[in-house]
Amino acid sequence: MSFTTYYTASSLDGFIADAEHSLDWLLTRKNDSSGPMGYDNFIAEIGAIVMGANTYQWLLDHEPESWPYEMPAWVVTHREFEARPGRDIRFTSAAIPDIHRQMADAAGDKKLWVAGGGGLAAEFAEHGLLDEIIVSFAPVTLGSGAPIFPARQELRPVEVALNGELTCARYEVVK
Repeated sequence: MSFTTYYTASSLDGFIADAEHSLDWLLTRKNDSSGPMGYDNFIAEIGAIVMGANTYQWLLDHEPESWPYEMPAWVVTHREFEARPGRDIRFTSAAIPDIHRQMADAAGDKKLWVAGGGGLAAEFAEHGLLDEIIVSFAPVTLGSGAPIFPARQELRPVEVALNGELTCARYEVVK
């Protein structure tokens, strides 16, 4: 079974986006993408990505001319979206275990990434298909927005590091 990680960033009070779906509070933070728990080392190990419709819509809105991923991506949605030409993006409303199997087949010996949102990550955990959560906490509180993980889940802390302005933590999901 493929190793599956929910890799995300959060405000100190537990939101991955503010009430207007903005990430401005995060994108201005200084950090080293090749530093501790940085994006560069993380993405090098990823063979397939899954995200929800809101995450995909955010990418469409903020990166309309590009697609930042080389590996296959699944978008869990009931909405209709146009695909991006030349990119392996699969729109689905299949059951989470089926999506996970498809991703694992596509990823080979690489890891799977639940890119967002928190509700989707919680669904993977509910099916016993989430192995770890890596969070970069920004030094800001938002008061409201999209929660990082809207379900109860026991976690075991494994690693903590400072990367620029971000406090990064890696947790093993207790199954």
